[in-house]
Amino acid sequence: MAIKISEFGPLETMRHSAAHVLAAAIVKLFPEAKLGVGPVIENGFYYDVKIDRAITPEDFKNIEHEMHRIINAKLPMKREEMKIDEAIKFFADRGQDFKVDLLKDLKTRGTTAVSEDEAADIDSAKLDTASVYYTGDFVDLCRGPHVENTGKIGVVKIDKIAAAYWRGKETNPQLQRIYGLCFENKEALNKYEQLLEEAKKRDHRKLGVELDLFAFSPLVGPGLPLFTPKGAMMRRLLEEFVWSLMKPYGYQRVWIPHMAKTDLYKTSGHWDKFADDIFHITSKKSEDAFVMKPMNCPHHTQIFASSPRSYRDLPIRYSEVTTCYRDENTGQLAGLTRVRSLTQDDAHIFCTMDQVKQEVLNIYDIITKFYATFGMSLRIRLSTNDPEHPEKTLGGPEIWEKAIGELRGLLVEMGKEFEVGVGEAAFYGPKIDFMAKDAIGREWQLATVQLDFNLPERFQLEYNDSDGTKKRPVMIHRAISGSIERFLGVIIEHYAGVFPTWLSPVQVKVLAVGESHREFAKKLVMEFGGVDIRAEVDVTDDTVGKKIRRAEAEKVPFMLVVGDKEAGGGTLAVRRRGERETVEMEKSAFIELIGKENTERK
Repeated sequence: MAIKISEFGPLETMRHSAAHVLAAAIVKLFPEAKLGVGPVIENGFYYDVKIDRAITPEDFKNIEHEMHRIINAKLPMKREEMKIDEAIKFFADRGQDFKVDLLKDLKTRGTTAVSEDEAADIDSAKLDTASVYYTGDFVDLCRGPHVENTGKIGVVKIDKIAAAYWRGKETNPQLQRIYGLCFENKEALNKYEQLLEEAKKRDHRKLGVELDLFAFSPLVGPGLPLFTPKGAMMRRLLEEFVWSLMKPYGYQRVWIPHMAKTDLYKTSGHWDKFADDIFHITSKKSEDAFVMKPMNCPHHTQIFASSPRSYRDLPIRYSEVTTCYRDENTGQLAGLTRVRSLTQDDAHIFCTMDQVKQEVLNIYDIITKFYATFGMSLRIRLSTNDPEHPEKTLGGPEIWEKAIGELRGLLVEMGKEFEVGVGEAAFYGPKIDFMAKDAIGREWQLATVQLDFNLPERFQLEYNDSDGTKKRPVMIHRAISGSIERFLGVIIEHYAGVFPTWLSPVQVKVLAVGESHREFAKKLVMEFGGVDIRAEVDVTDDTVGKKIRRAEAEKVPFMLVVGDKEAGGGTLAVRRRGERETVEMEKSAFIELIGKENTERK
């Protein structure tokens, strides 16, 4: 994820400067190289380059060596401003076609032409000028900021390489994206690399296959996961958990189709913002243009608008678990954490201004209870619009000031610490985002509460107030787990596949010692099913030891070894995951134990 310029601290500035050093090293080693963009990302930076041959691991060593030489030389990083036309000629003379492309786009289309990743390359605050930075003999288009000299950059390391299309479009030239790491010192770099090794062990893409939770098929298509019975069970458990937290607050379930006319999203404003990310549907039987729904909120506004509403009806809370579809670039897809079909535990509240405070408090309560169950701490961010880029949001400054003021005041009143993320708001309103920290310290932005005055206005939603006048409701968007697919990917890695009993798709593996014990084992599994215990039986001819090792590899919480004694109606031989000892338990006591862990979600 690219880091916004507004978020730059000392470390981000160091990493931004390291991206320039990488580009300088590339040009030194490959004079024919054409440079794309080089933004700061979490833990480092990258630079997109076009070179006539593929970069190899051997090149990594040479690039790092050249980067270290530049850093050790302590070269000053000097800023200079040019007129746009001057800058276009400057980079054209140097054969840097991609820089010229950016500058021409900025000149003709303004700041809307610039993506987040490209923002680092252009000083878009002054549309008639561009800034460049000199690093020794190397010069690059950039808005800054940078360190005073390269000696202040810290420790860098080339991390990996990937393919990327120029400006993210498959019709554009393909570049090589070189990723680098940058930290203040060697100790911080080593610590991060240890984290990476642990993350590899927990990779949900690997564990998802090993635990038989989901699959991908080239016939279905990239970014479209298929969930096995075990994976589908985990999805259902998560959905039921969220619903159990929501139900006491008066939410009602609704259902909407997976497609809609383009008119719906043109009215909402999503069309102008996300037209390139929407799947289009063609029909020989309809003159209307349809799309696969990229989000649910416009549909829910139409349920609200389907009947006259009174202030006595509010708040109205619609809840739905439903799948949206987004046309992500193939290169950006990543297991379950970046998909084209994402299922949201979505909800929208329509209320009066006076009801906003209590509704947000209720959502906060749901979110904190949900994440506490997984042992994940939360950090809060108030995500606001960027006043310097009003074209990226709907509504005037008065609406935004009012909405931001409401959320800020509520967080202050609650006594919660929070940071402000300028430019991180939804395009229709500010939001409170919750960053959840997993078992190895990584943060994930999952839950959110969003305040929206814009969509009720665009759809002309209204209710009859107590004084007989028509009023606009306030719309609150909220998600608890966010995308179920992404959340599953996160918790697979959070638990390293060792799920608590309540969340395990298979809670008990019954291991029949021999052929004569199989029927009893099967009956036991059926009995467990009758009391909502998820059990499977292993009736293979393998030894008990091999069956236990297989159940351990499948990370099943409990194993029951069934031999003569157990089949004869005696106690159960219970072995808990990760423990070597087998404990004798009465069947009723074991059922009670599983029930308790289900209820307490342990």
